[in-house]
Amino acid sequence: MADAEFGLYVAMVEQAKVSYADRLDVRLGLESDFVPGVEPWLEKLHRRVPLHHVLGSVHYQMAFYRQKYYTGDVFSYQQVYYEHLALAAESGLFDTLSHPDLIKNECPVEWHFPRIQPFIAKALDRIAASGVAMELNTSGLLKAIPEMNPGPAQLAMMYERGIPVVLGADAHRPDRVGDKFVTALNLLREIGYEEVSVFLDRRRHAIPIDRVLTSLR
Repeated sequence: MADAEFGLYVAMVEQAKVSYADRLDVRLGLESDFVPGVEPWLEKLHRRVPLHHVLGSVHYQMAFYRQKYYTGDVFSYQQVYYEHLALAAESGLFDTLSHPDLIKNECPVEWHFPRIQPFIAKALDRIAASGVAMELNTSGLLKAIPEMNPGPAQLAMMYERGIPVVLGADAHRPDRVGDKFVTALNLLREIGYEEVSVFLDRRRHAIPIDRVLTSLR
């Protein structure tokens, strides 16, 4: 979404809120790209209108990001990604970090979890200290490495640090809204999580997983 389209986006969400008032609770949120140095602009963007949930994303595949940070060394690029995730959390700009191991799809044959794990651990320590939530995004099942973002190993590290989790499907199509949420909830429960989180007025609310599963059935 271009900056010039922001007003149209807000108007569309408001129209949906009115149109579905008796059936759905429609709330306004935003996913913002994070790169170091963009903080002042994002701070102003997030203050334009009242938001319920702000997600922060590091999109390694964007041309401007690759041009600035990719040197041809995939492992180095993976490290930069996790450093930027930690910086995004520490910026105080976001409620949740989106699809927080997306970088594994940059070059799947170069994704060796034990090799990158120490860098993930350092980033997660900083993220946990910030209080920011992290997303479990089911769309990862459709990507080059067919597992959720993050995968079970990173998810377990998040659980060990008490990092709250928000569910997402990256539903770019209506038919993918809530896709594989039952699978995701069961995975969270296997890892040890008992709750998932939602945001209203940018305040986190925890909901028991069993209650969510019952509602989905």
